Parts: sequence; structure tokens; C-alpha cells
Amino acid sequence: MDVEILYHPSDAMAVATLAGGESIQTEAGSMVSMSGGVEIQTQAKGGLLGGLKRSVLGGESFFLNTFTAPAQGGNVMLASSLPGDVRHMQLTGGTFFLQSGSYMASSPEVAIDTKWGGAKTFFGGEGLFLLKLDGAGDLILSSYGAIHQIDLTAGEEIRVDSGHIVGFADGINYEVHKVGGWKSTILSGEGLVVGLTGPGTVYMQTRSPSAFLGWLIPKLPSNNSN
Repeated sequence: MDVEILYHPSDAMAVATLAGGESIQTEAGSMVSMSGGVEIQTQAKGGLLGGLKRSVLGGESFFLNTFTAPAQGGNVMLASSLPGDVRHMQLTGGTFFLQSGSYMASSPEVAIDTKWGGAKTFFGGEGLFLLKLDGAGDLILSSYGAIHQIDLTAGEEIRVDSGHIVGFADGINYEVHKVGGWKSTILSGEGLVVGLTGPGTVYMQTRSPSAFLGWLIPKLPSNNSN
């Protein structure tokens, strides 16, 4: 599989070029276009329980689509529902964790599951579960805004607003902290932050979906407005 990222970083789109008979599994609704002859199969990976875990716990769609190229090969164009960046990376057999909404596509050999993030992720405001990706193959992830990568050395720590985390490698330790004193935590608009300690790679997004919704919802007309 060859993956090209177009229009990086503000409104990025991934173009996955497949060899004959090669497949890619994608999040439902992410396809922009596909070349003639490419076949699509929709199923709940991991069966009913696996689909429910991804949907109810991981915040992703119940079904995944698998696109398979014909003998002469083909391509599939993919984009996220939110305006932002797309990143292509190779998994080499380890584990990678993604926040809800950041998974776009991967090789069929990559197993997708959910992982209990502990109460600390609940207090961080971003949900109780993370997507867990295992295996070797291609992974395409998306963000709201641009993606910023930080490679942490052993013992190095960075504190990130939980809404700005896209994903991180296995081996990163993480815990929730107050942004400052209780007054700052409550009144600053920053709330709680996640401390991530290396070694490992962290991907962040320059925009936060929850912050955008917090700005947008009060501006929407109410049901009783004229």
C-alpha cells in the first residue's frame, strides 16, 4: 500500500493506492472516492461484541469498511469529518493508542480494540476508553487542526490539554493533573491536563473539538427563539 497525503495540514486527504487484491479497512463514512473496480465490504470487525465496544465505548462507528482493489490495482481517497490534518504511519508490531475520532484507516492485519483508560481519563473529560491498535501494518489517523509530534525521552514529561491529544505509543505513562491551583483549574478555562511521560511518541492536535463545541453551542438558536 502506498499512501499520499494531499492538502496538508488544514484540509488534508489521504490517497491510498492499492496493489491488485490488496485491501484497506476504514472508518465508516471516511471515503471521498474510489477507483473503478474497487470492491467494498462492510462488517463489524471482531463480531457483534467488537463492533459494540468500538461504537459504545470507543466513540467510533459500529461498522468498518474494507476496500479491495481489483487485479489491476486501484485507489481509495479518504478524509475526516472534521477539518484538519492526516498522518500516515507504520506500526511495527507494537501497540498504539488513539483518542476517539482519530482513527481513519489501517491495514486489515491491524487489530482494533478498546482499552479502559482508567478513571483518570474520565476526569480528563475525554471519555473512559481509548482505541487500541495492535499489529504490523499501515495506520492513517486524523486530527482537528494540524498534527504536532513530540518524541519524549525516558523520564521526559509534557502536560497537554486532554482535548488536544490524538494518540501516543505504548509505554507512555499518563496521569491527570490540575493546570494550577484550584482557582486556575476552575476559572482559567483550561481545566485538567494530562501528564505524559516518555519514552515514546505523542501526537497532538492544534484544535480541540470540545473547545469548539463549547464556543458554538451557546451561539445556536434555542427552540423557543423567533
